[in-house]
Amino acid sequence: MKVINVVSKESEAEFLNFPTRLFSKDKNFIRPLDQDIEDVFNPKKNKFFKFGTCERFLFKNKENETVGKIAVFINRKYRQSQPTGGIGFFDCIDDQETANFIFDHAKKWLQEKGMEAMDGPINFGERDKFWGLLIEGFREPLYGMNYNAPYYQTLFENYGFQIYFNQLCFGRKIHDPVAENFIQMHERISKNKRITARPLKVKNLKKFAHDFTSVYNQAWAAHGEGKQFTEAQTLRLFNTLKPIINEHISWFVYEDEKPIAMWMNIPDLNQWFKFLNGKFGLFQKMMFLILKKFRKNKKMVGLVFGVIPEWQRKGVDGYMIWEGTKHFRKTTDFEDYEMQWIGDFNPKMVKIAETLETKVTRKLATYRFHFDEEKEFKRHPIL
Repeated sequence: MKVINVVSKESEAEFLNFPTRLFSKDKNFIRPLDQDIEDVFNPKKNKFFKFGTCERFLFKNKENETVGKIAVFINRKYRQSQPTGGIGFFDCIDDQETANFIFDHAKKWLQEKGMEAMDGPINFGERDKFWGLLIEGFREPLYGMNYNAPYYQTLFENYGFQIYFNQLCFGRKIHDPVAENFIQMHERISKNKRITARPLKVKNLKKFAHDFTSVYNQAWAAHGEGKQFTEAQTLRLFNTLKPIINEHISWFVYEDEKPIAMWMNIPDLNQWFKFLNGKFGLFQKMMFLILKKFRKNKKMVGLVFGVIPEWQRKGVDGYMIWEGTKHFRKTTDFEDYEMQWIGDFNPKMVKIAETLETKVTRKLATYRFHFDEEKEFKRHPIL
């Protein structure tokens, strides 16, 4: 096996192109945007280079054909019970010997840098993109979500990786019946004239960024692995999302003018990006705008749902869900709703997803491999 360090333009292009060839007959594969992957490995774009290091490798057989690839990295902000490195962007032919060679190479690289375990496939960055191995629900991936063939699970587990935690996506059909208790909650809360529900409006983005920050920080920041948002951070995020915000599908609830709940959703960008073959230059941007205008997107993605503590378990969630659902059923073409993944180590958030009358639509896994085979394996602690 020939190992090539990805540093040249040619090897960088092959790193991006290999999965497209590998999954050329898989109707569910959607090529990620090249720039999204390239940004992960660009120190000028990825702040995590301040806290670690990363290398990418291609693996070729004796016929000089690419048979696999991987990224290996250390992130000092990724604090675990033992020094743990990461692997990601793994792709491989269906051959255990090849996969073992790739994993051995990654293990050696990490051991030389003092690591005692490796987690993967994960991202050299935040958890919101390129995290986890798909093990159930082999359908078109959401934007920023990993996709792989079913045999990848065998490659990982035969090598010795164990599931550190599962990542659960929940979803439902937009026009499926809503639970009667949600409708009852809506009827009861509607009698309180101080309570109103309003959709997000782009022209008032700064106000809604303020309201989102207020609700999120009260509802989630102290919950599990949540982190505080500043209003400036939220506004930057909203401005990034501005080109694809649909004003019918994100909702806020107010007591008078005080924000008490929010439900943030966006269209699934992959329903448009799948026609761009990973490119996003000037031509593709123009094509994207045309697709966005004329091609109906039938899938929406749930980003976050939250109710401030003093209004939890009082029916505001049901009120907001039914108020929003009634509206976007009439005003949009969306047929499917799917939430971004929730870790199975966070049963409270899983319970909230289940109360939204969803079911598990796909499952990804974050795996861990201890270099010392005698070390006791422990799953992610429950929050």
